[in-house]
Amino acid sequence: MHLAKYVSVIIASTIKFIGGPLTGATLGLSWIETSLCTTFGMMLSVVVITYAGAAIQALVDRYRKQRPKLFTRRTRFAIRIWKRFGLMGIALLTPLILTPIGGTALAVSFRVGRGQLLLYMLISGILWAIIQTLAVYQIPGLKGLFIR
Repeated sequence: MHLAKYVSVIIASTIKFIGGPLTGATLGLSWIETSLCTTFGMMLSVVVITYAGAAIQALVDRYRKQRPKLFTRRTRFAIRIWKRFGLMGIALLTPLILTPIGGTALAVSFRVGRGQLLLYMLISGILWAIIQTLAVYQIPGLKGLFIR
């Protein structure tokens, strides 16, 4: 059944973006199906974090034993990206480095408007889904590793 395959790709790409193309290739979906499901999975994470981000942060803060450090290597890196490239930089790095959840949480922490955040993440998701899916599908012998 194709629906179960689509859901598998969507779930894989909500957590880690590259999981979508790898799962789609493993399950034998076409590259276009894989790209669409991967983009949908990323956007599912983006929408949930964008609209439920404040509630999730409040829940985490309630059970946190001590306040987190303000300046760590990770926060300095995030601030450097934000100052240099803004939302576009965060959106473009989200599928590659930051994961859909991490990139969205970072953008929300900089108080970006929801509409602008969703648009930039959608464009980035479509772009990287096509690039990564085609790369995974074109690597010689990769399908042979997963499909027997």
